[in-house]
Amino acid sequence: MNNCQAQKPNIPQISHILGIDYGKSKVGLALADLETRIAFVYTTLPNDKNFLDNLVKIIGKEGVGKIIIGIPTHVNHGEVLYEGEKLGARIAKVLPEISIEYQDEMFSTKMAQANLLEKGMKNVGKFDDGESAKIILQSWLDRM
Repeated sequence: MNNCQAQKPNIPQISHILGIDYGKSKVGLALADLETRIAFVYTTLPNDKNFLDNLVKIIGKEGVGKIIIGIPTHVNHGEVLYEGEKLGARIAKVLPEISIEYQDEMFSTKMAQANLLEKGMKNVGKFDDGESAKIILQSWLDRM
């Protein structure tokens, strides 16, 4: 094989971090890259039968290497797993190579709604899941 054949360009891969605000009906997603360390709202997915498949597609498309899932750590839950922890286990089964961590989500929805109202948005309930995911992810980034 000569030097011109089958060489892939040396393009650096930027690994993204996905933040998740998991809810019973909607799941907010936010993304950040390791270089800027700034979280941005990505989208909100319906929590339906296609949710995990859709999430896996996004993880692949965006080159996600780590997932941060919000959980309410302000309550002692003992042996019972939070829904976010159950989601983490489901993701780990499908994508064992992805690193999963948890971040306290206490007051993230209230903070998200306040942020959206401050920006002059109406119907904040439609957008607070993505904004909550952004707050969860940024809180994790700020700790690093």
